[in-house]
Amino acid sequence: MLVQVKSMMGRASALVASIALMSVCAGVAHASDVKAVEKVDLERYQGKWHEIAAIPQFFQRKCVRDTVAEYTKLEGGDIRVENTCTRADSGRERAEGRARLYDSAETSKLTVTFLELFGAYRYWAGGDYWVIELDPNYQWVVVGHPTRKYGWVLSRNPALALPTLAEIIGRIKAQGYDACEFLITPQTGGLTIKRPLCNAIP
Repeated sequence: MLVQVKSMMGRASALVASIALMSVCAGVAHASDVKAVEKVDLERYQGKWHEIAAIPQFFQRKCVRDTVAEYTKLEGGDIRVENTCTRADSGRERAEGRARLYDSAETSKLTVTFLELFGAYRYWAGGDYWVIELDPNYQWVVVGHPTRKYGWVLSRNPALALPTLAEIIGRIKAQGYDACEFLITPQTGGLTIKRPLCNAIP
């Protein structure tokens, strides 16, 4: 009986392992549908960007409004990343990190890290940063991730015209994202109510 139980447990474990492997493979295949733009001019990409909407993340839990990202190219090719936002107590939160190209041939895919140890930023602790949609004039951008677990809509201005916002929502959906997973980031001079991006258009 014990041998039979062990045999059944072995088969069950193998089945679970097979299902898990198939799930991982299916997830990878699905994730591969996320497409980065062909090219990003990192010189033009520099500067200040206002967060219009984002998929909520634990590391942004203290931010309630006026979230801004600023990128500055450094000597050697790395990019300085500074994120700031306003907390519920009206104080400002700040985080500094570094970004670099994941592959020198793909300027739309970067690795970003906020882990600094012994005076150096550690990219092994970084995450993927894919530019998946980009305005030709670099006035707005959608940053995504191959798993679709992360996503940000950024703009040079704190407000976007409704037709532009509608276009961005359409592009997000075309990339396989659920636009309702993105929440509006309240911005002074822009949208002020935190709600799903899919409901932002009257």
